[in-house]
Amino acid sequence: MSEVEGPGGRGEGTGSLAHRVPDLAALELLLAVARLGSLGAAAREVGITQPAASSRVRSMERQLGVALVDRSPRGSRLTDAGVLVTDWARRVVEAAAAFDAGARALRDRRDSRLRVAASMTIAEYLLPGWLLALHAERPDTAVSLLAGNSARVAELLRSGEADLGFVEGLSVPAGLDAVVIGHDRLIVVTAPGHPWARRRRPLSPQELGETPLILRERGSGTRQVLDAALGGLARPLIELSSTTAVKASAVSGAGPSVLSELAVREELALRRLVAVPVEGVSLRRDLRAVWPKGHRPTGPARDLLALTRA
Repeated sequence: MSEVEGPGGRGEGTGSLAHRVPDLAALELLLAVARLGSLGAAAREVGITQPAASSRVRSMERQLGVALVDRSPRGSRLTDAGVLVTDWARRVVEAAAAFDAGARALRDRRDSRLRVAASMTIAEYLLPGWLLALHAERPDTAVSLLAGNSARVAELLRSGEADLGFVEGLSVPAGLDAVVIGHDRLIVVTAPGHPWARRRRPLSPQELGETPLILRERGSGTRQVLDAALGGLARPLIELSSTTAVKASAVSGAGPSVLSELAVREELALRRLVAVPVEGVSLRRDLRAVWPKGHRPTGPARDLLALTRA
């Protein structure tokens, strides 16, 4: 298999990610080539000329340092490297579509027809996909998204500032009706260099309760579950109001933390964080959709609720 030398030579790993990863237009073109088997047909599908498409592919090959497409009179065929890159490209394009759906919801806040409030973990890791599915079913529905902790979500619903909410706490907040839409598990995580990462036996609840941790703030669903599991209040080393901020602090080695399994899948897979088992304590929690008591969701809110349960 041939390779194309990048401008910085092999082994180049520095610089901005934007300079090392092809843009979305190039990735969409590559996906079209893989699907249609023709550079010309792919160019027509994305609305550019064939010379422009050829130039875009060559530029992408130079950027990545590998050949992606074999061109012949019979058509265009992906190289082995091209097949692998196309699989990665598909995930990036799908993630970008979910990102766009979430960003569009934020942009449309003022003139929205559906106001959604969600606790941080759900807003960051589940809601973008649900909003993308809702947009496919209701492309003309404008959605606004308000993110906060579970206590803040309940306040927004009770005050009439949101139509549908999502929380992660132990119980249904006062004044709201709810339905369980899924389940989640909190796990103890720490950076690979922390002594806990090399433990051969699980932590005890007492050890976890006596150790200062990087934690979400009080009022968050994550904090409620942890405090209840420990039979008292966890000891905060740092309190932060964002799941992303807590995760970044743990990755940096500032200390151990307790986070949703949803939030740390990638970091665990890349060994940027290590899961530390705990015995004798349950850190499982329900994920709930909530709405003002006696006002069952209708219209777009009902459709979004159905999508989350599907």
